[in-house]
Amino acid sequence: MSDTTRTADRIEIADLFARLANLLDEHRHDDAHTVYSDDVVVRGPRGELHGLDEVTALLRRSRVEGERTQHVHGDVLVRMDGDRAEATANQIVYFHRDGEPPHRTSGLRVAGTAVRTPAGWRFGDMRITLAWTQGS
Repeated sequence: MSDTTRTADRIEIADLFARLANLLDEHRHDDAHTVYSDDVVVRGPRGELHGLDEVTALLRRSRVEGERTQHVHGDVLVRMDGDRAEATANQIVYFHRDGEPPHRTSGLRVAGTAVRTPAGWRFGDMRITLAWTQGS
């Protein structure tokens, strides 16, 4: 694999975090397939989810009327291994209502395995660890 290909793959995998943040913030839950594989496993503070249908259902149930979020990722690291990669990021989530400052903020560590699929890179598993939360 050439350095150019590895670099392009790293960029696409890092983009998964940004695409995930956008679909969460825009409540585009039906687009989860653009960042997760069909057989994804997500482990987090709310338990363990198996498959795209369970992930999408949780995203829909988690929406709070009138509440908005802003997900921000940083410190993204990607370790390539052929058609798989380990990827980690720090995530800050701001919870707010339109025109108001955040009423809750959370810091998380997100880690996962990205896999190359026919549709491009997708998270095949994700581990979400809550580091801290502030507010109600």
